Amino acid sequence: MRVLVVEDEQRLATTLARGLARHGMAVDVAFDGDDGLLKAMVNDYDVIVLDRDLPGRHGDDVCRRLRAEGRRAGILMLTASGELDSRVEGLRLGADDYLGKPFAFAELIARIEALARRSHPAVAPVLARSGIVLDSSRHEAHRGSTCLLYTSPSPRDHLSYLVCRLLLEK
Repeated sequence: MRVLVVEDEQRLATTLARGLARHGMAVDVAFDGDDGLLKAMVNDYDVIVLDRDLPGRHGDDVCRRLRAEGRRAGILMLTASGELDSRVEGLRLGADDYLGKPFAFAELIARIEALARRSHPAVAPVLARSGIVLDSSRHEAHRGSTCLLYTSPSPRDHLSYLVCRLLLEK
C-alpha cells in the first residue's frame, strides 16, 4: 500500500512515516500543502493523510484540487480541530474520513486500511530506478531477473532495506 503523509509538524510526520512503514506501507512525506499537492498529482497513492492547517497551500485547497483533478486516493483529514462543524466541512470538501489530534496510532492504521479497501486496488509499494526494482511488500530488490537483496523483518535486514530505498530515491 502506498501512502502520502502531508503534515507540517516534521516530528509527527516522521514518526507517522516510520510507524506506517513498519506496517508494510510505502510512505512519502510532504511538509507543506504545495509539496503535498505536487506529490499527489505525480504519484498514485492508495491513501493520503492530509493535515488541514498547512503552510503554503491549505489542506482544504489540496483536498479540493485533488478531487477536481479526479485523483482517487482515499483522503484522511488529520487535524487538531475535532469539532463537528470542522469534521463535516472536511468531509464535504472531498475527504473520505476525518481524524482529530491527538489520536491512537492503531486507529490511524485501521482507518488507512479501511480507506485503501474502499478506494481502489492497492498500488504496489514498488520503487524503480536505473533498472533496479525495490518491492517493499516482499522486501526484495531486483535488477532484471537477478535478486539483489532479500530482507527479513530483523532490524539488521531492515537497515539494509532502508539503505537500498534511500539509494533508489536519490
